[in-house]
Amino acid sequence: MTAITCQQLCVNYGKAPIVKNVDLHIAPGECFGLVGENGAGKSTLIKSMLDLIAIKSGRCEFFGVSNRIVSSRSRLTFLPDRFVPPYYLKARDFLQYMAALHGLPFNAEKAEEMLRLLDLDLSALDKSVRELSKGMNQKIGLAACFLSHRDILILDEPMSGLDPRARARVKQQILELKRQGKTLFFSSHMLADVEEIADRMAVLHRGEIQFTGAPQAFMQHYQAPTMETAYLACVN
Repeated sequence: MTAITCQQLCVNYGKAPIVKNVDLHIAPGECFGLVGENGAGKSTLIKSMLDLIAIKSGRCEFFGVSNRIVSSRSRLTFLPDRFVPPYYLKARDFLQYMAALHGLPFNAEKAEEMLRLLDLDLSALDKSVRELSKGMNQKIGLAACFLSHRDILILDEPMSGLDPRARARVKQQILELKRQGKTLFFSSHMLADVEEIADRMAVLHRGEIQFTGAPQAFMQHYQAPTMETAYLACVN
């Protein structure tokens, strides 16, 4: 059984097709990167997978259960693109709230350990999210996902707003979750990140999948020395 299945998935905005006949099959324990430029349809695809927007046709399943069934999403957690926590909460309140939503007791010690792993000063816990930078809020959102103990993590542009050191810390944590057998599905336009941490990848261009396979196979397929040159060959 696959962890995530998309079969002939199509999404329209009005009459305009945005996602076109997408087929994806992600195995349990796999780290999968979705690559594409801004406007390629990555966030739309993810939202349709999560049943946040309507699918025109096709289907999506998590561990064999249709995404239209609410219980199918009980085994996953999600970080949206341009993530901003509710402005009226302190960071600690947000993590406590997310732990409750995930059906877990809030463990302050583990939360603080996770913030250290993500290179975020613990003083941020007692600040309003309005006082935190974009990068700091991104780390708070990532911490909530990483502490969720869910089997699937779907992360839309998880490195957004992070400096190089923070990106390195997040990649380390993703690799640790991968070692624990978690399934990770993330979108990115940072090809180096995908090459470093993804088992397989897909290139989404103008709403259509142009390639699916391992990063090394991607470069070999296009006889390219780097991910960047392979990507240019793929989308052109």
